[in-house]
Amino acid sequence: MRIESNYVDLVNKSIYPAEIYIEDGRVQKVLKTTGNYSNYILPGLIDSHVHIESSMLIPSRFADLVVPRGTVGVVSDPHEIANVLGIDGVKYMNKDAKKVPLKCFFGVPSCVPATDFETSGSRIDSSEVEELLKEGAMFLAEMMNFPGVIHGDKKVLKKLSLAKEYNVPVDGHAPGILGDDLRKYAQGGITTDHESFSIEEALEKVSFGIKTQIREGSAARNFEALHPLIRKSPLTTMLCTDDSHPDLIIEKGHIDRLVRLALNKGYSIFEIYQTAVVNPVEHYKLPVGLLKEGDAADFILVDNLEEFNIQSTYIDGVKVAENGISLFELTDVSAINSFNCKAISSKDIKVIAPTDNAILRVIEAEEGELLTKEYKWHTTYKKGNVIDADVANDLLKIVVINRYKDAPPVVGFIKNFGLKGGALASSVAHDSHNIVAIGCDDDQLVKAINAVIDSKGGIVACDDNELLSLELPVAGLMSANKGEEVAVKYTRLNQFVQQMGCKMKAPFMTLAFMPLLVIPSLKIGDKGLFDVNTFSLTSLFVDEE
Repeated sequence: MRIESNYVDLVNKSIYPAEIYIEDGRVQKVLKTTGNYSNYILPGLIDSHVHIESSMLIPSRFADLVVPRGTVGVVSDPHEIANVLGIDGVKYMNKDAKKVPLKCFFGVPSCVPATDFETSGSRIDSSEVEELLKEGAMFLAEMMNFPGVIHGDKKVLKKLSLAKEYNVPVDGHAPGILGDDLRKYAQGGITTDHESFSIEEALEKVSFGIKTQIREGSAARNFEALHPLIRKSPLTTMLCTDDSHPDLIIEKGHIDRLVRLALNKGYSIFEIYQTAVVNPVEHYKLPVGLLKEGDAADFILVDNLEEFNIQSTYIDGVKVAENGISLFELTDVSAINSFNCKAISSKDIKVIAPTDNAILRVIEAEEGELLTKEYKWHTTYKKGNVIDADVANDLLKIVVINRYKDAPPVVGFIKNFGLKGGALASSVAHDSHNIVAIGCDDDQLVKAINAVIDSKGGIVACDDNELLSLELPVAGLMSANKGEEVAVKYTRLNQFVQQMGCKMKAPFMTLAFMPLLVIPSLKIGDKGLFDVNTFSLTSLFVDEE
């Protein structure tokens, strides 16, 4: 096969008309010509850190969305399904991914469960870590248990030693960790981090040998804060999405969206490609081609280097997408799941004031951030009274239900969602994926929660008149339907929630991170409110001010 196009030469940092010869899935020859070509040929794009499960699509359906957008490879942490189904979930992801041409490189989840302060569906210990490494896993996925690394937890150190033994990199997860703690964390063998929120934080991590992955997903969006690293620290910076919902991918793209963001900031295509492709390929030793002679023929054609619209995608020399449409077949798949809780009633989520004028700890959510703050709510309730949501002051009730076994619900309060009525609930609740719900009154909360339980997983929104749902039968996290179908339902759910007054651009994504007990400051799990700064459970009520 011969392709004539303007060749973007990453080695010599030049662009020239060329004929590219492809044979047996590899680039055989690149010859300069004097031709006048209208498009450009470049290596395909890499997502350096993504949880495919967060797209709510199984890997094959995820590939169906991202390959037409120029993505040829993803470095994926199957941490979410592992928390539900353990090593069987990881193998399910691998098996489904192999049905499509997208090059999915799965790591070994390092923290299942993420903490012992919540209930997960399974565990992955060091013996299973070694089993997956023996089967060819290419990295140890994000080490969220930073206290375990810093303080030398034996189980954590064993997993890190296995990564060293099998000579694979270790991904990090260190939000706000600096100074001596960061030094100890880095000494554990951590090589990357996608949780920096400022240039200063990222550069301190770089000084300890930890590369930065600039994240721009559906909930956490750090590109605006971190993009100067593309020029300040070009060899230690990568691009990733971490979590992207299908509506965002369809509307704005995948890694190609980040490329366009960088182009609009004035970075050259060579600066961008160093971070978007070269660095992840070299860091993870990925068998993905960089369009050099002898490389795997993994490349894209784009119309120009300003708008960067993807015309077609090739993987191993085969055209796999053209004009926004994938060209590979999707096969039927079976679902696996773990869901073992019963319906609840309104009386199960009542909150009773323990004293007069009780003070409550309230989760203060932030738009576009995984970080939360703690807000103190000084109530005027008398002892023994029921404390309800205060919709007028945007103090809503948040509930977490253990989905793996029957247990009493955990109830707290949350600020900044802005709902004026109704409720929303989801079985996508990082990291253990119990059920999390937010609502304005107990009846609506129960209605939404029980709808998730009835469907054995999914996301739901309801008010007095209507209930909308998106069923996620694969581990309560993913659908086997096409991405476009999931996106339509998800978009309608988001619109419905926003019609109920919600201020969040991605309310279900933000909701999903409220139980994430490894991101500061105040979170909630199925065992109670959690203070991430002290890494311990805390009470809903403040003893004294």
